[in-house]
Amino acid sequence: MTIGIKSFFLDGPAGRLEALLNQGQPGATHAALVCHPHPLFGGTLHNKVVYHAMKTLSGFGLPVLRFNFRGAGLSEGAHDHGRGEVDDVRAALDWLDQEFHLPIIFCGFSFGAATGLRAACSDDRVPGMISLGTPVSVEGRAYTYQFLQDCIKPKLFISGSRDQYSPETNLREMFAMLAEPKELVLVDGGDHFFEGHLSEMQSAIRDWVTRIFHLHPEQTEAR
Repeated sequence: MTIGIKSFFLDGPAGRLEALLNQGQPGATHAALVCHPHPLFGGTLHNKVVYHAMKTLSGFGLPVLRFNFRGAGLSEGAHDHGRGEVDDVRAALDWLDQEFHLPIIFCGFSFGAATGLRAACSDDRVPGMISLGTPVSVEGRAYTYQFLQDCIKPKLFISGSRDQYSPETNLREMFAMLAEPKELVLVDGGDHFFEGHLSEMQSAIRDWVTRIFHLHPEQTEAR
């Protein structure tokens, strides 16, 4: 299966946002959005975890959008510590909706998860959410997820068992407070970036998407 890649800019609330779209197959029933980790620490749409999540979702034939948050890469604007970035996610969801008119599966990694979940949870166009390396314990930054306590959309959380920003005890405490339906997958031995364990992360995404949305992969993704 050959899927083209489109490089472009989409209109964001703080200026143009650099974006890449894996265009998907005709007849796709869903689209997907994947959001990158903290831009002040090198996070961009080219991050390895983001790339592998995109490959997994693209393997279902879905159009998959990645973009750089404001101030990252070639995107305009300045970093807003997670506040304005929620609106960046909304702009990306708007673009996908206008382009494809399909339900959108949200996936975010680290900062991209903490930020994007806020936009995705309250958006009726998003029927399910994937959170990778959910940050729950980061010095100098407060990540809270009370807004998910009443979010009854299907939610998948995948973290490494050795994630330095998501200690298992803290993660399980946060997870226990959230509304059903929800699933938690701990990748044994994985760190925050799933180093050496990206295939297990991909398998967890693939299994969940297959069960929740009744989709089936069209190819084996490149690792």
